[in-house]
Amino acid sequence: MTPLAHSPHAHAVTSVSRIMATVMAALVPATLFGFWLYGWPAVYLWTVSLLAAVVGEAAVLAFQQRAVKPALLDGSGLLTAWLLALSLPPWAPWWIAVVGSLFAVVIGKQVFGGLGQNVFNPAMAARVMLLISFPLEMTTWMPPMGHLPGVLDSLAVTFGGQHLDAVSSASLLGHVKTEFSRGLDLQQALAGHYAPLSALWGWRSGSLGESAAPLILAGGVFLIARRIITWHAPVAMLAGVALPALLMSLIAPGHYAGPAYHLLSGGVVLGAFFIATDPVTSPNTAAGQLVFGLGCGILTYVIRTWGAYPEGVAFAVMLMNAATPIIDRTIKPRIYGRTRKGETLVVEAAKKDAT
Repeated sequence: MTPLAHSPHAHAVTSVSRIMATVMAALVPATLFGFWLYGWPAVYLWTVSLLAAVVGEAAVLAFQQRAVKPALLDGSGLLTAWLLALSLPPWAPWWIAVVGSLFAVVIGKQVFGGLGQNVFNPAMAARVMLLISFPLEMTTWMPPMGHLPGVLDSLAVTFGGQHLDAVSSASLLGHVKTEFSRGLDLQQALAGHYAPLSALWGWRSGSLGESAAPLILAGGVFLIARRIITWHAPVAMLAGVALPALLMSLIAPGHYAGPAYHLLSGGVVLGAFFIATDPVTSPNTAAGQLVFGLGCGILTYVIRTWGAYPEGVAFAVMLMNAATPIIDRTIKPRIYGRTRKGETLVVEAAKKDAT
């Protein structure tokens, strides 16, 4: 008879693969809507990203003489590549997805020891690497089309048959920052480029994950309802963006945009519900997650407003990933069997017996 392992013998109805599958299911509506907005090139880019992640992770595991099948079936590599694809320009060259996915699963994940060992969110680490290394390809945006064009035309654009510069445009955040550099005020910079309803549904140039904020929000609420994530980090991150935006817009309305502009621009909603909630790279306690999310939001606003980059979600998340060990050490969970002052709990009956 095989001896039992030591306690605790906790049995959960969930597993890593089931959690990853649930998160990917929550991303499906927004991803499909993005496909409809940007056409077949976005579909190809997403597919190439996932395939590169699977092949790259399998190769690294085989090189390390580790079991390949269990690691691939847990779905973590696919989810990483999925999130990376959502953060890329929808019509980016295919090799951008390959380089980014390989960096995410090899450097961002497996080099640290695999699932559960990485310090930084792999998808955001890959996005930052791509943005620094290939700024032109990572800032070439396409306006949404609202349909799926012909396959042959899309293939020609995706694989270099046409020059993207002829039909490209700046994202809303990039456009506003450029106009500010020319000395224009906020109203002049936003004129003809920003409408709250269009921004709500992503009807402007941007990454695949910037589209359909209501669908991304619905996916996040679904994850909270299924207890895959908690509300602490998402709500704190959204507040961390909205509150400084509200304050600065009240102080100087002609120069600083309000909360709606920042919440509906870029990848704030996606980052709040699907990036900042990564259980590996975020704090363990509810209070720690509030601090983490608030820091992500404030840093995002600061980088967007005064930094060199129009978008700041990836940089903010990585900076707070680095601060996670400090947050966990400072904000510790309560130890069972001890009071807040560290004194051992004593049952009333035991007190009576002792007296």
